[in-house]
Amino acid sequence: MKRALSNLAVLLVVAALPSLAATRIRYPVAPQDSTVDTYFGVKVPAPYQWMENLGDPRLHQWVDAENRVTKDYLSKIPVRGWINHRLTELWDYAKEQTPDQLRDGTLFFRRNSGLQNQSVVYVQTPGSKPRVLLDPNKLSPDGSIALTHYAPSPDGRYLAFALSEGGSDWETIHVMDVATHKELPDAVRWVKFSGIAWTHDDQGFFYSGFSKPSSGEKAISQSVTDQKLYYHRLGTPHSDDKLIYSRSDLPHAYVTAGFVQRGFCEDGRYVFVSVDNGWTANELYCADLRNARKPDLAAPVEPLYPKDDATYRPIGCIGGTLYLRTTLNAPRGRIVAAQFSDPDPAHWRVVVPQQAKGVVLADAALADGRILANYQVVAKSRLQVFSTRGKLLDTVKLPTLGTVSKISAREGSKTAYFAFTSYLYPTTIYRLDVANGRTSVVFKPRVTFDPAPYETKQVFYTSKDGTKVPMFIVAKKGIRLDGSHPTLLYGYGGFDLSVTPEFDPMIPVWLELGGVYAVADIRGGGAYGQAWHRAGMLGKKQNVFDDFAWAAKYLIKQGYTSPKHLGIQGYSNGGLLTAASITQHPNLFGAAYIGHGVLDMLRYQKFSGGAYWIPEYGSSDNRQAFQWLIKYSPLQNIHPGTCYPPTFITTSWDDDRVVPSHEFKFTAKIQQAQGCADPILLRTTGSTSHMYMPTDKQIQQDADVWAFEAYNLGITQVPKRPSRMRR
Repeated sequence: MKRALSNLAVLLVVAALPSLAATRIRYPVAPQDSTVDTYFGVKVPAPYQWMENLGDPRLHQWVDAENRVTKDYLSKIPVRGWINHRLTELWDYAKEQTPDQLRDGTLFFRRNSGLQNQSVVYVQTPGSKPRVLLDPNKLSPDGSIALTHYAPSPDGRYLAFALSEGGSDWETIHVMDVATHKELPDAVRWVKFSGIAWTHDDQGFFYSGFSKPSSGEKAISQSVTDQKLYYHRLGTPHSDDKLIYSRSDLPHAYVTAGFVQRGFCEDGRYVFVSVDNGWTANELYCADLRNARKPDLAAPVEPLYPKDDATYRPIGCIGGTLYLRTTLNAPRGRIVAAQFSDPDPAHWRVVVPQQAKGVVLADAALADGRILANYQVVAKSRLQVFSTRGKLLDTVKLPTLGTVSKISAREGSKTAYFAFTSYLYPTTIYRLDVANGRTSVVFKPRVTFDPAPYETKQVFYTSKDGTKVPMFIVAKKGIRLDGSHPTLLYGYGGFDLSVTPEFDPMIPVWLELGGVYAVADIRGGGAYGQAWHRAGMLGKKQNVFDDFAWAAKYLIKQGYTSPKHLGIQGYSNGGLLTAASITQHPNLFGAAYIGHGVLDMLRYQKFSGGAYWIPEYGSSDNRQAFQWLIKYSPLQNIHPGTCYPPTFITTSWDDDRVVPSHEFKFTAKIQQAQGCADPILLRTTGSTSHMYMPTDKQIQQDADVWAFEAYNLGITQVPKRPSRMRR
């Protein structure tokens, strides 16, 4: 993998670029029918609605033909081979994740040697070396069986782990004896959107599940409703699992118990149940397991905060005091202390108040009688340690502008762990001495890339309505702002998610090609807390698209790039963003990537878990929501004869979150409408899903996507000698 690249360090044949670009592609003809949907008296033609039947033989023939067209086009891009080779080289470094620590100091963590399709689970007891516990790469030769997550039992005797076919959202939970590596007969099926929360006695766990789909496991489009919280006791059949809590009045709410240790106090007495009907608030309930009837663990689930008026996230307990992270009267978050005997918010003790504008409480944990508070300061991390009385004890020194994630802490431990990353800083694992705020490196990767010539900075630009929006820009130091640089702009803009700095091996590849990488923290995300999120959801979703377009205009105005050199990228809700961007501003971009996007906003709620997103988007079943959805839904805003920019679209047959019919319908319609020779390509895979793709397939897809955009943004040569420095 460390071969010299001198044979690839050649100029591309410039003449090949216009010859390929000027050729109008002959796309496969997708059948149309006369289907018309009516919404509140408005007739909306839907000639490709038949593509929602994923078993239709005509659809498979069309998709196969589309894949052949895409493969043929990509094979003619000279830079593609170099990108694939360099990306593979950069990806080939050891990676680790933040360990889970148990009461006795035992650690469980995942490690990837470099190019393994999945990371391997290790266990390390105090004073010993790590040993392999579970290698998911041995479960299937092609990596199609994915290990999605796991949870060790409190004493480390067992490991519960969730597997899915092709990374599907449907999971089956299995259990392993840690000492013997033998798998127990327990198998819990029809689990989705769930954590695993063990009881203190190591004898069972809570999980969130659904009834078995009536059409079988492979019916990925079938809508799911009524998630319920169950308890599984080891050694008993799945059918005997105890129903703990459900909400028939909220069929599209997430009903979950705490994750790993977070759902319990350290003595295992309480389990917390969260009901999330959207991304702006949740209801919180509690069961006192001291009063539970065994073995089915029947205990009353009592309300703590049932009003659904803010977020309530337990971070731990000390004695009879519950510590909460909440947005009640604090849209950017604060930490409060409540008494189990009197949880009324009127009687809370404010421990750490809401911070200044732009400082959002992203996470918090208890460790060694102290509180670890992970703040996002306009999408950049600040990690601080407070006493339980609210005194600031330490601000942890971080290496650079970047992101703290995956804090692992226990109230009874003097040590915590966390991950830190940035665009030019590969994910590194740190150990924190909670008492003095000092950090030490547990794991530091070595990457064949020298970041010294490049820099990351944050700028603020003005959006359409005058709102100031933050954006990260990663580029070579001293870059000439002459409008010539191929630039990729990424965005998400939804579900209260901030896009914070994170290392991706593809970014160094892009920088070495002479590119600029930009990330806009647009409204709909969480850069400034709940107010920022609400300003980009439901009827205010157009703010998201405006913020993104004005980010593009800023990059052009400042001289980083020009429309023909500016590409955009987005995935999932971000795929909706990029699709809406090219339909609203087709002349603003030189290339676009739409990854697994939600593209038919009038029908998304009818399939799989789509109805769970109604609190974020609204539904066409509602007259008011229909009025705003029809205005921006990408599928319904394609206009014949418009010249859309070169666009690359990806999906998977096995995506059961954003079902592939979104991409199929959009591709068929925009190809038919395309008013110029700019390519519109569809790439459909299998044995992968919305959130999971084995390493080999991920590298291949990334190489295809970025090569497509690089080529269409005018990159005509590769670096003469890429950096090989290991960091």
